[in-house]
Amino acid sequence: MRVRTTWRRPETPVVAAALLALLAAGEVLLRADGDVRLPLALSLALGSTAPVALGGPPALSALIATAAGMLALAPFHVLTAAGLAGVVGCLYRAGRHGPRVPAALLPLPFVAYAISAPGGSDAPARFHAVLVAACAAAAAGTGLARRARETALAHSATERAIADTLLEHAARGERARIARELHDVVAHHISMIAVQAETARLTTPGLPDAGAQRLLAIGDTARAALTEMRRLLGVLREDAGGAARPERRPQPGLEQLGELVDEARDASSATTRLIVEGRVRPLGPGVELTAYRIVQEALTNARRHAPGAAVDVELHYADDALRLRVRDNGPSGGDMNGAGHGLLGMRERAAMVGGSLRAGPARRGGFLIEATLPAGEDP
Repeated sequence: MRVRTTWRRPETPVVAAALLALLAAGEVLLRADGDVRLPLALSLALGSTAPVALGGPPALSALIATAAGMLALAPFHVLTAAGLAGVVGCLYRAGRHGPRVPAALLPLPFVAYAISAPGGSDAPARFHAVLVAACAAAAAGTGLARRARETALAHSATERAIADTLLEHAARGERARIARELHDVVAHHISMIAVQAETARLTTPGLPDAGAQRLLAIGDTARAALTEMRRLLGVLREDAGGAARPERRPQPGLEQLGELVDEARDASSATTRLIVEGRVRPLGPGVELTAYRIVQEALTNARRHAPGAAVDVELHYADDALRLRVRDNGPSGGDMNGAGHGLLGMRERAAMVGGSLRAGPARRGGFLIEATLPAGEDP
């Protein structure tokens, strides 16, 4: 039977404590010169270095090292360089990982001793006391400062992650809303294809069998496409847990824009005008729905960010495009940085139908939203 031995590398604090203890003991022995306080000096040297290896609370290790270092410094004057290094290490660890108040209070005995140390002929002893106090205070302060910086960075990262999550959630919600509305528009057209194909097959007199078969195939294909689309996108109409089906109604278009402007005027008690230029004509359902939603969101933003401000909604029918402008004369003009969730949704709606949208401060004050949407068929 073979016994396999696994060698484990000792942890760094244990090695550091052992090395400091050996150095402190060597310094005590070199400085002893027959001193009867040799056992006491060795004990204090061990007390100021051994806590480096303790794995308990950092404040407890720092308290033990501070007590041993203070006794070695003040009454007996046997504090070694290795013992000072052990005290400094424990105070830094307490400031970095322990409670803040004890970490801030532990260097005070060294500072008090440095202030009260005698001067004059005993200048080297005073300098030594000041050096020890400065090292102890610097170690604790450095640990506390580094922990405060790490905490601030962690909070900043958390806030950024939360902001990114909220923005992504809002964008997903807007995309889901757009998908629901496009589902309704596309489903209507596919249903009309199926109905018209079936009607043509049944009502066209003298229709050849080949033509009837093709119309039947067209109807079957349209119904299959409608079924697949409802299976993939129709779930967006339902809430989780099988909630009640929302009320179904036709999607709004530019014909309902007057009602929307009237509602906005009544809700805000401010002047809201609808200005139409060019030859009014029906556009694609997706384009009309997009224009309606952009105006709806723009009026909502105006009421939220510039309450009481007058709003002008302008529609210009060009040959190849529908140009839409919504401007308020409020002092702030809404989301000035252009990164709000509502503006993000409007841009996505305009891009969905092949258009573009620009939002920003108006030249004469207030806030302006301009959209250009294609006036042809839906892309």
